Amino acid sequence: MDDRMKPYVEKMEKTLGSLESDFKTIRAGRANPAVLNKIRVDYYGSQVPISQVGNVTVPDARILQIAPWETSQIKGIIKAINMSDIGINPTTDGKVIRLVFPVLTEERRKELTKEVKKKGEEAKVAIRNIRRDADKAYKKLKDEISEDEVADLQDELQKQTDKKTKEIDKMVEEKSKEILTV
Repeated sequence: MDDRMKPYVEKMEKTLGSLESDFKTIRAGRANPAVLNKIRVDYYGSQVPISQVGNVTVPDARILQIAPWETSQIKGIIKAINMSDIGINPTTDGKVIRLVFPVLTEERRKELTKEVKKKGEEAKVAIRNIRRDADKAYKKLKDEISEDEVADLQDELQKQTDKKTKEIDKMVEEKSKEILTV
């Protein structure tokens, strides 16, 4: 791969990584600790992820359990979960916090697949924007390199764009399938 193309391909890879982490936060009816990744808890004045204030486990297919290292943090963790958009009410027995994931209704599954497709489309737009930026940069190189070299760079860039777009389609299809599986 040409060195002039590497930064753009790396940006495309980061876009795919970001989409993958977004997909992990979408719950599919099964308990997945990744839904807590974006939730921050106030821990002695600083905002930290839940995984840094307690142990997160999955004792059952539909239950997440958070065992805070300090029981004084329970109220703060519950508050942070309630303020988030995961839509699950935490329960506690004073020592651990449990999040019971309800079985998703068919309507909710369809909404989630629409959200997955929307995020996929946003990632494709980001990939195309990266291609456009690279294309502009290559056109500026016409003074330094031949038109054939510029055309080769643009062809290779288009191949990379197509490849990444297909990967996004595959990711969207897999996540949608996961959500629609009862």
